[in-house]
Amino acid sequence: MPISRRSLLRASASLPLLSMPGIVRAEAQTTLRFVPVIDLAFLDPIFSTAQVSRNHGFMVYDTLYGMNAALEVSPQMVSGHAVSSDSRQWDLTLRDGLFWHDGEKVLARDCVASIRRWAGRDGFGAELIAATDELSAPDDKTIRFRLKRPFPLLPQALGKAAVQPAFMMPERLASQDPMKALTEVVGSGPFRFLGDERVQGIRNVYAKFERYQPRADGKPDWTAGPKIVHYDRVVWSTMPDAGTAAAALRTDEQDWQETTPHDLLPVLQGEGDITTRVLDPRGYACMMRVNHLHPPFDNPAIRRALLGAIDQAAFMTAVAGSEPAYQYSPLGFFAPDTPMASDVGLDVFRGPRNYDKVKAELRAAGYNGEKVVLLVPANSQAQRPLGEIAADTMRRAGMNVESVALDFAAVLQRQLKKDPIDKGGWNAAVGNWQGIDWLNPAGNTNLRGEGTVAGWYKSEKMGALRAQWLAAPDLAAQQRICRDIQALAFEEIPYYPVGLYKQPTAYRKSITGILDGTAVFWNVRPA
Repeated sequence: MPISRRSLLRASASLPLLSMPGIVRAEAQTTLRFVPVIDLAFLDPIFSTAQVSRNHGFMVYDTLYGMNAALEVSPQMVSGHAVSSDSRQWDLTLRDGLFWHDGEKVLARDCVASIRRWAGRDGFGAELIAATDELSAPDDKTIRFRLKRPFPLLPQALGKAAVQPAFMMPERLASQDPMKALTEVVGSGPFRFLGDERVQGIRNVYAKFERYQPRADGKPDWTAGPKIVHYDRVVWSTMPDAGTAAAALRTDEQDWQETTPHDLLPVLQGEGDITTRVLDPRGYACMMRVNHLHPPFDNPAIRRALLGAIDQAAFMTAVAGSEPAYQYSPLGFFAPDTPMASDVGLDVFRGPRNYDKVKAELRAAGYNGEKVVLLVPANSQAQRPLGEIAADTMRRAGMNVESVALDFAAVLQRQLKKDPIDKGGWNAAVGNWQGIDWLNPAGNTNLRGEGTVAGWYKSEKMGALRAQWLAAPDLAAQQRICRDIQALAFEEIPYYPVGLYKQPTAYRKSITGILDGTAVFWNVRPA
């Protein structure tokens, strides 16, 4: 008889905790032990859109501006900025005491090169550069933007916490091709990456950067304010099985599990020495991405026809269980309860699914039984069940589905292929993003319509609406445009939103100071 992971965790809970030798107890005061949601496949957070790479990035690198849990930005590496009367020139001044991990001083020209490399990968960055006439470093501490037109969202672009943030790097690294992943890791952030202790798929290690000088003002709040480090080392241990990770948390082998499966919460919540909580109320927005280059999803009528089969509640129940507090649907193309979200087009997700009707509409749209290759990250506790529901959904709609289970890194790599499926390509893939990644049309990479990201969605209409949004004079105008953007998205189907869930984290009460937002490691300290 198979043993469930909840049963396994209960069994571990019945074991007595062994008293640790003094040396181990002392180590617990200097080393923070953490289990990330998935393996850190890519060390370059500008190249990769993976959340785990972003979290790694915030440990090692710093940003010119930081973002708090209310999504407000404030100076981080810069002491401040000056804006000309016509809003066409911004001078950003680096604060004192900034050093790279290799001992060199942080200079403005490093940041100029970093901004350019970031903008080569990030949509919001591309918008900023498109509005920039000149980006320069007139001296070692000044970063100057001369703009073609006012760009009031400049601090928001440079300070966003969503993937991919504008991480600063030394010029010698930042000047390299953004389309190729860096393997050397040198930042100016509060932790140094110890590459010689890295074991791919098993462990990544970080050490406190002794020369890092936190901001003297503000309060620690997500990526904003002083980043004060209380541990000498942070060790990330990759554990593909979340039940094993939860058991290690209970037996004091780990201090913090980034994402705890919802079905294990009742057991962990019964432990007196473990805390569970949701760090980010905006949750994780889930999607089924489709490849616009090849049949059948190159046909917008087929994409629209499949909408009627999408049962967002089924997707979210598979990930988060039936507890309403942890799931949200119907979901559109912007994160719910944020300024750009609306109810436009959401009726398509309401009510029971009629698969016979969807089958007929797919046939009428031209679907002729073509094989659909669906990529599923087999080692992701959230994306694997998304893939199971996606495959079942398309099969019930009469589609010929081949589900391909790969590890997360392999899925990321394969999604970059534009080849047809008979040459190793793909048709659909599941994924999850933090709600902050879907805040607006500049930052939502999948919605931009430039044909440059996996899925290869291209739309001049979407680009025109995004330009209008960037030029909008006020919030009300931005919201009106985003209603039009969502209406267009339901017509063109860049991807299928399949619901949003809220993800608890779990940690031992022997640590305190964990900030809201995403997993960051400053401010965390022994209780």
